[in-house]
Amino acid sequence: QDNSFEQFIINYCNEKLQQIFIELTLKEEQEEYIREGIEWTHIEYFNNAIICDLIENNQTGILAMLDEECLRPGTVTDDTFLEKLNQVCATHQHFESRMSKCSRFLNDTSLPHSCFRIQHYAGKVMYQVEGFVDKNNDLLYRDLSQAMWKANHSLIKALFPEGNPAKINLKRPPTAGSQFKASVATLMKNLQTKNPNYIRCIKPNDKKAAHIFNDALVCHQIRYLGLLENVRVRRAGYAFRQAYEPCLERYKMLCKQTWPHWRGPARAGVEVLFNELEIPEEEFSFGRSKIFIRNPRTLFKLEDLRKQRLEDLATLIEKIYRGWKCRTRFLLMKKSQIVIASWYRRYA
Repeated sequence: QDNSFEQFIINYCNEKLQQIFIELTLKEEQEEYIREGIEWTHIEYFNNAIICDLIENNQTGILAMLDEECLRPGTVTDDTFLEKLNQVCATHQHFESRMSKCSRFLNDTSLPHSCFRIQHYAGKVMYQVEGFVDKNNDLLYRDLSQAMWKANHSLIKALFPEGNPAKINLKRPPTAGSQFKASVATLMKNLQTKNPNYIRCIKPNDKKAAHIFNDALVCHQIRYLGLLENVRVRRAGYAFRQAYEPCLERYKMLCKQTWPHWRGPARAGVEVLFNELEIPEEEFSFGRSKIFIRNPRTLFKLEDLRKQRLEDLATLIEKIYRGWKCRTRFLLMKKSQIVIASWYRRYA
């Protein structure tokens, strides 16, 4: 219920993770249809970049205002920090306080004067401004760093590299918010170079007990995790997509014209395959480099047909092998019978 600086930066990290989730799933999903030339109806979804900008903007962001308060001369308190937020963020649609211009639209009159509220992606969160300045000004004094660097223990010395006299920097150490912001930026840069997969965990109840399903709690988590938008985009689009070459290689056994070898472009082979299987045209679409299948049951049908075909091919291979084995044994017995008969006639 009481949220301070720690929860603020945690929620900031959650917003950044949600942003990259949107970019790598919803946005990329729709951009792929455009790249592949697939007819597509654009689905609107909420992009939380505006919330991230409210927090991390270098000029007007909350973290920038907090750092400015920590570094400026004169009397600095949490109240002066809140006053600055009320001036800079007053018109922002996701920022609320008792003194901001958005306050007149608030239905909740219980918002204290020493608090501000941010409308995050998952909902509104109120933060107690008390302690923001002190916690952000979490500085490690140089003399302490130098003393720890002089320790004989190698681990302690490695933990305080800034204490090395050869690397003395007279600049003010970065604030806690700046360090966290830089760490989040590094994390985002690292994730964008990868192809991450997401596992969304839903907590069914707060009691950690079995067989209890709290509908309200689950619905809140579904909205918070952005699953509704993801499902909307997936249902409006195509559930499965694959390049033509691997698709033809996997299912070519289902068509006599493509089995065992197809001589020609992979896309043409896939077209022949789908026409042979009489799959409805509304269930698939041909992109520039991929085949798009709309409904999962079409894919399940292909897999079932492939499984049955593999069983038939296995039976065929087994039949041919058994026939070859029996014929080889028969020819050997026939040859042996001739040798035995010839020797018997010679003896008789």
